[in-house]
Amino acid sequence: MSAIVRFTISVESDLLEAFDRFVQRGQFATRSEAVRQLMHDALTRQAWQSTAGQASGILALVYDHQRSQVQQKLVQLQHENTDCVVATLHVHLDHDLCMEAIALRGQPDRLQDIAAGLRGIKGVHKGELVMATGSSD
Repeated sequence: MSAIVRFTISVESDLLEAFDRFVQRGQFATRSEAVRQLMHDALTRQAWQSTAGQASGILALVYDHQRSQVQQKLVQLQHENTDCVVATLHVHLDHDLCMEAIALRGQPDRLQDIAAGLRGIKGVHKGELVMATGSSD
């Protein structure tokens, strides 16, 4: 890990007040911790957009398991991408809804394509991909 470097930024007072509320709601210990996390998030998003390097991610899907063939289509698409699908976790939310957490690893654009394909299956109510790069930058 690199040495900590102190720097100064200038912002409007209303922006700082809103940021301080964000810091408190986010359970950050300090503004610096919040800024560090936001910087990491921005750099990770930028890395996702490049095709260089590997990324890992979790795709969380909520779907109606009673919907015709939704489970079969989810499994089929995962099997078509076994080089990127690392593992899955299945959770029963209620009588009709299930949640699937799918661990992915591969090129960022490929992971986004897989996520888009899975989210696009009829019966999937919500899908969110959270990705991270392998570096500590």
